[in-house]
Amino acid sequence: MTSASASAPSASAPAAAVPSSAPPALEARGLTIGYDRVPIFENLDLTIAQGEVTTLIGANGCGKSTLLKAFGRLLPPTEGSVSLEGVPVRSMSAKAVAKRLAILPQKPLTPSATTVRDLVSRGRHPHQSLFRPWTAEDSRITDAALAATGIAELADRDAGELSGGQLQRAWIALVLAQEAPIILLDEPTTFLDLSHQLDVLRLVRSINRERGATVVMVLHDLTLAGRYSDRLVVVGGGRVIADGSPWEVLTPEVLREAFALEAQVIADPATGTPLIVPAADIVS
Repeated sequence: MTSASASAPSASAPAAAVPSSAPPALEARGLTIGYDRVPIFENLDLTIAQGEVTTLIGANGCGKSTLLKAFGRLLPPTEGSVSLEGVPVRSMSAKAVAKRLAILPQKPLTPSATTVRDLVSRGRHPHQSLFRPWTAEDSRITDAALAATGIAELADRDAGELSGGQLQRAWIALVLAQEAPIILLDEPTTFLDLSHQLDVLRLVRSINRERGATVVMVLHDLTLAGRYSDRLVVVGGGRVIADGSPWEVLTPEVLREAFALEAQVIADPATGTPLIVPAADIVS
């Protein structure tokens, strides 16, 4: 798979190499999932490699978030299985899963009268127990997560008073504090302006490269998905339509099939990654 820099034409250093013997971060086998006995995917196979940023894309209502929920153990399959680092998630406790996998839903509910620090510290809950209460190490990790997301100066603010971009950073800081090596993000840029979308995606990319985290996310913006992902998986009609690097996936043929979109795909002059130009905007 190929990747591009989050902010410049030249590529940044890749994430640490994953041993070839390591199991996949996530794996779906024969997966059938849906709601009210209506399947969205049937007999689906999909493997998520460790150490990569994989983005699920597809038309509205095609099941991207549903698939993410299945990987995150939030939606049990009707048939088939999901494995986390080679272990069936059904056989794992909720706390055991939370130590290895963090999930940020599309619209997380921000608790009222909670400071940013308190919100971020909730990421440490999977690591605590009756015999292991809050420690100085938990405080250090929380502070480091606040610093890594650039919101340390907001630590004592009420989380409910933050702007959309600041609040999204606070939720990502909670995910960092959880210290799970696998992160699932459901539309992390929703409701953000373009500047804040770029900030969030640069942060996601840095988490991947600096911590070696495996990231699976859902995005709607195809150009941003191509810029910040190692791998794109296009879903639609209950199946995987295309799977590969951004340049392999973002082709006029796939855009036509998956999105009913007529478009050209050119190299972004800033990054060299795929840039989608809808046909209506093409000047002859």
